[in-house]
Amino acid sequence: MLYRLDHGILDGIKPKAVVVMIGTNNFGLTSDTPADVAKGVGAVVGGVRKKAPDAKVLLLGIFPRDKAAGTGMRKKIAETNEQIAKLADGKAVVYRDIGSAFLAADGTLPADVMPDALHLSEKGYARWAEAIDEPLRALLR
Repeated sequence: MLYRLDHGILDGIKPKAVVVMIGTNNFGLTSDTPADVAKGVGAVVGGVRKKAPDAKVLLLGIFPRDKAAGTGMRKKIAETNEQIAKLADGKAVVYRDIGSAFLAADGTLPADVMPDALHLSEKGYARWAEAIDEPLRALLR
């Protein structure tokens, strides 16, 4: 994402808002710690602010992974989300953790929302859209 920010993804446009949800792949493909991932998310938010200084940023917490609640992966995500929440100032950058929108009451990830406990299904994407609708509208007012 940093490469894309540095090489034109926001060039020539003036978005009113940018939604950022990034970081989950750092846990699956690398040995990054929550602090490493939070630092990377911070760099992305900073890059967005630099390239689109008038845009509001809706920063989303990393979505839950793993079917069961309480796994090591879920704990890493929770720790990272606590750290990235601190990037928000409530004005230019607003943080929302919408992870609960994907979970069943017992904290599990239903297969009809995330079939492989990582990638969203159509139903999962619909929940994502519904969960950010009002916060995004508020940023655009």
